[in-house]
Amino acid sequence: MKNYLFIPTVVLILTSLALGGCSTSKETLLPAGDNTMLELWQGEGSVRQSVAPRETLHRPLTEPERQTAVRQDADYSRSQASEISQQFPRLPNPDMVMYLFPHLAEGNSPVPGYSTVFPLYSQTQYAMPGERTEAL
Repeated sequence: MKNYLFIPTVVLILTSLALGGCSTSKETLLPAGDNTMLELWQGEGSVRQSVAPRETLHRPLTEPERQTAVRQDADYSRSQASEISQQFPRLPNPDMVMYLFPHLAEGNSPVPGYSTVFPLYSQTQYAMPGERTEAL
């Protein structure tokens, strides 16, 4: 007998919670603040003030760290040399040669034998940087 009261009670509670969330005003959740968009864009206001203390916590890079960063940047940046040696080389996709024997098309038209070439895989696959592309 108590089961018939359980479902309507749960529905009533969930509905009241959902409608209660809609009753909050935008100004209460997101106050407008003192600055205009132009001031924020030009770097004036609370955004710039919060960045300044954060910048004091950063330390400069040491010389080994700077050299490592330059090398890592050079590995991923584009240059003439990196364009020639491809970052993402194509994986091998061998051509398959298929010979079709002479046959009759639609029962009475003779078709001579011929060869056709098609790739083994329908899509071109690329290797990740550093992945081996040669045979093991």
